[in-house]
Amino acid sequence: MEDISLIINQLGEERDLYYQAVSPPIMQTSNFAFKDFASMRSTFEDEYAGDYIYTKAKNPTVDMLRLKLAALQGAEDALVTNSGSSAIFCSILANVKAGDHIISVRQPYSWARNMFEVVLPKFNITHTYVDGRDIRNFEEALQENTTLIYLESPNSFSFELQDLEAVGNFARARGITTIIDNSYCTPLFQNPHAYGIDLCLHSATKYISGHSDTVAGVITGSKVRLKKIFDSELSNSGTSLSPFNAWLLLRGLRTLPIRLKHITESTMALLPFLKNHPKIAKVIFPFDTDFPQYELARKQMTGACGLLTIVLPPVTYEQIEQFATGLKHFLLAVSWGGHESLVMPKAAGIRPENYDSSNEEHRMVRLYIGLESVEELQQDLNQALEVIS
Repeated sequence: MEDISLIINQLGEERDLYYQAVSPPIMQTSNFAFKDFASMRSTFEDEYAGDYIYTKAKNPTVDMLRLKLAALQGAEDALVTNSGSSAIFCSILANVKAGDHIISVRQPYSWARNMFEVVLPKFNITHTYVDGRDIRNFEEALQENTTLIYLESPNSFSFELQDLEAVGNFARARGITTIIDNSYCTPLFQNPHAYGIDLCLHSATKYISGHSDTVAGVITGSKVRLKKIFDSELSNSGTSLSPFNAWLLLRGLRTLPIRLKHITESTMALLPFLKNHPKIAKVIFPFDTDFPQYELARKQMTGACGLLTIVLPPVTYEQIEQFATGLKHFLLAVSWGGHESLVMPKAAGIRPENYDSSNEEHRMVRLYIGLESVEELQQDLNQALEVIS
């Protein structure tokens, strides 16, 4: 792969076309004119490879972003969508038909789960959830009509991994398409394509943007697979990214490596404090040596960024609420990847009457470590944990 700094700062930036401006312009237009009849005709025949027609499908600012993201992920091409969930929607829908069967890791991202449980059953498309930590579970779930395997490694709460090489080999031998949500790692810290995974998805809203001001999604893969998505699901659903949001993501990419470095260093500095704190029962983090899949994480990932989960000891529902709202420098919010630290308790998605203090999962609290100082975050966590007796 080309040097990351050159991809981020130079690839696709043809400044001769826009007056040597250091920051590329936003091509804020809906429509494009053709220089001649032949150009219009040829583009109508293949818009994916042709000139620009209409920003709903292609735009020069968006294409600059596509070029950089594909290079960063080690793929032939990339498509960008107006959200991570639309990237999931388009990539899955393009690779299934009525009567097919999907194998998915258990507890996928909520909108992937909604796709499997609400949208696809309308077309008689079934699914099986498996514990993706063991390749044998994929083998046992296989059916004659299985056409797609959906992965999320790590997932975004308990951080379970799948052996990407084993799953890739298993799927290719049977002609099954593989899709992975790679949002946790970013293109910098994991390359699923190198292990034979066909399509790689990102919520670009998170680390790629880095500023909590843009919602976007990414799909990377081969030109053949992406043309199939572009020609139908992407263009027909109208879920392409706007030029302005593409420009914001280009801006975010400029600082991606240095942001990830700072966030990773802060997270690793906080890890011993969290693991040794008397009011924390457990820490879940892929690059913790006590993580059950630590060796696999080190094989597949070059970094683990700032998302980790703490498990509180058996406490009341009210104590979890008091801890989360007692934090002064962690915002109570979903998502991750921006400049601000965040806290998300699993219990927030559980009705109080259904909370079970003996259930470890109910006591999970996800933390995202942002760009604040380690000292401030540590002091904040320490004072908030005082509510636990």
